Amino acid sequence: MSNIKRIGVLTSGGDASGMNPAIRSVVRTAIASGLEVFGIKEGYHGLINNNMIKMDAGSVGGIINQGGTILYSAREPRMQTEEGMQQAYNNLKANNIDALVVIGGDGTYTGALNFSKKYPDISVIGIPGTIDNDIAGTDYTIGYDTAVNVAMEAIDKLRDTATSHGRCFVVEVMGRHAGYIALEVGIASGAEDVLIPETPTDLESIITKLQNAKQRGKKSSIVVVAEGDDSGGALETAKHIEGKTGFDTRVTILGHMQRGGSPTSRERLMAARFGYIAVKGLLDGKKNVAVGVWKGEYTFTPLADAVKKEVKIDPIDLELCGTLAI
Repeated sequence: MSNIKRIGVLTSGGDASGMNPAIRSVVRTAIASGLEVFGIKEGYHGLINNNMIKMDAGSVGGIINQGGTILYSAREPRMQTEEGMQQAYNNLKANNIDALVVIGGDGTYTGALNFSKKYPDISVIGIPGTIDNDIAGTDYTIGYDTAVNVAMEAIDKLRDTATSHGRCFVVEVMGRHAGYIALEVGIASGAEDVLIPETPTDLESIITKLQNAKQRGKKSSIVVVAEGDDSGGALETAKHIEGKTGFDTRVTILGHMQRGGSPTSRERLMAARFGYIAVKGLLDGKKNVAVGVWKGEYTFTPLADAVKKEVKIDPIDLELCGTLAI
């Protein structure tokens, strides 16, 4: 068991729907466990600038359905420096904070890892919060389910207008280094093809597939492109398709709208579980680890392993996408 009496919680990096339910869970689980909680505003930026507020159960009332993060977020390069980490540590000690819960992605985890190595007397635990679902050691990250549903609803609406005008729509979703959103939303929305960074793109085969669909009498086509695909993104893909086929082609870039919106029920549930497990883990003496769910089991992964990139694309999903889009 630990001697932790006061914890800090922050959100860092890109915002993701579900961060607020996670904050709520951390705060209320901590209070129920007899701990005091400080919210650190604007992530590591607020940690270095000592922008902290004491939180109670009422501080997180009415936020479970809100997107974004009530603690705000920011990117802070000073956290990569000796001086920045020293200032962050000084502020934690000045506020008698014994442990830190950080909610974010790989950049957030990297900062937490470096900080925990330098100041091991502060227990640090991570909660995976990124729409990209690209954190090692967990099958799920907060924000992913909402982002997929936002993109799917948008594509469903685009399909209506595409069919009305007999057009091909190329839709770009977020995912600079990971194609999880693109692949899942492509299957869920019945896209004719999905382009992701994890696999090489063959534009000529896409052209053939679209032409065959047209010959069968299909009125519209949807191609989903992850922003980091080697095709050059939606604009370049659309130019190639229209140039080769003459199809009336349109581009929609969904962009940051995928980060917003009310979190889905699954998002709220997973965020609540992760927040609860993080606090209980700290009380059990866990430190310098990240909460996750792996093959149905809730786990703690060392931060050093959690920051390692790993490809989690399911080969069955890749086959499924190609099979259903004939």
